[in-house]
Amino acid sequence: MPANYDPQDSPGAAARQQVPGRSQQAVALAGFFSLSLAAWAAASVPIILHSSGWFAESAKAPWMPPGWMFRSMWMLLYAAVAVAAWLVWRKGALTGGTLAGYLSQLVLTAAWPLAFFGLFPVFGGASLWAAFVVIAALGVSVAFLILRFGPVSAAAGLLMLPYLSWVVFSSSLNLYSAIHN
Repeated sequence: MPANYDPQDSPGAAARQQVPGRSQQAVALAGFFSLSLAAWAAASVPIILHSSGWFAESAKAPWMPPGWMFRSMWMLLYAAVAVAAWLVWRKGALTGGTLAGYLSQLVLTAAWPLAFFGLFPVFGGASLWAAFVVIAALGVSVAFLILRFGPVSAAAGLLMLPYLSWVVFSSSLNLYSAIHN
């Protein structure tokens, strides 16, 4: 046997790896969509409660898009994240730091509206700066996921790119609000 022998390189190694069946893949995809839906629902509560209150009267960036665009974009992005995570899971690579990064971005995505919308009535402008820290951390976690997902599945990495772009754009809106409110 050669010194650099790797059992993964042997004929039939791919066939021996456990590939999830169609029903298991369908259940997993539904699970990833459910996690995204849960994060979306948690994020929506402070937005619904405060978007017509203090936020309606606040100074907003001139490049702020209409509210319907936020709802539409976030729904698409949550779906893309679910599919990207599922693609990586299918290859057995949603483990360790990658899994932690995926879960972190879900938590940070849900935490941002709480900090931005929910805490403003209590802490005022300080909450907008705290929200900026949260969304910056979200940007870092999404960039981390792109770097982890991309080598496993090019499609998964590409699905995450619009999410990073939207987080960067949203960060600019958050920063404007923090400076001007």
